[in-house]
Amino acid sequence: MTALPDISPPRTDDTSLVRDLFRSLRPRQWIKNGFVFAALIFASRLGHVDLVLRSVAAFALFCLLSSVIYLFNDVVDREADRRHPIKARRPIASGRISVRLAVSLGIAGVVIGLAGSVALSPLFGLIAAGYVALMTAYNFSLKHLVLLDVFAIAGGFVLRAAAGAAAIGVQISPWLYLCTILLALFLGFGKRRHELLLLETEAGGHRRNLDEYTAPLLDDLINIVAGATIIAYSLYTFFASAVPHNHAMMITIPFVLYGIFRYLLLVHRQDIGGSPEEAIWRDPPLLIDLVLWAAGAAIVLHYFKG
Repeated sequence: MTALPDISPPRTDDTSLVRDLFRSLRPRQWIKNGFVFAALIFASRLGHVDLVLRSVAAFALFCLLSSVIYLFNDVVDREADRRHPIKARRPIASGRISVRLAVSLGIAGVVIGLAGSVALSPLFGLIAAGYVALMTAYNFSLKHLVLLDVFAIAGGFVLRAAAGAAAIGVQISPWLYLCTILLALFLGFGKRRHELLLLETEAGGHRRNLDEYTAPLLDDLINIVAGATIIAYSLYTFFASAVPHNHAMMITIPFVLYGIFRYLLLVHRQDIGGSPEEAIWRDPPLLIDLVLWAAGAAIVLHYFKG
């Protein structure tokens, strides 16, 4: 098993501290908050500048709130992270950022984020508060419960999509909620597989529920959810009320197929399932496929309504 890296001592350099704080906010994870734009795209509202701006504001608020959650997560998990070959390098786990500073910034971020969310829309604020509550429960309890840990992660993605709809005052198709939760389960089980294989016999020491999982079980769950995601999205392109009645939306199915197959390839050949956002940034074919899917869906929904 890979040896644990040396943990750097605390630093007092202001530039280093700012850099570590920014790293602890996990800006690469902000791509997950792109789910708040789902309503804007699939409700065909891209041509409304005011709604686009509201969606951008919703995205920014969720970036703030999700970053705050990561701060609290790193505080709660700092002891377990020190036994992880990669997470031990995190600023809080390594001691480069104090617990007191992280908690203080986290509380300030929650207050600002929720106040801004309520100002944007009361319903959006309520959903944002629900997201914070769910992720807090995840950090303190749910992530230690087998299966429920991944369902909690999936719930976070569903709340992002729901918040995006609330921000612009539209309803989102139940099909998109279904596709969102299935995709999130797919990514979540891939993450657990990565952790289990990486930590091997020490997996339970890092996270108790990992002792309940096995690699074959997680492979089965990943395959089941991957297939269900493809079927659900394909049915959505034909039967959802908001898609063109000429079934033009079906031309986006190959992008979804390729994206899931490509991600499975990366999970099994390069073992990067522990960080889906890193997979997107590090693998150009997957990133290009995601961009082409989004562009294709937007074009179809706006120009092929016949």
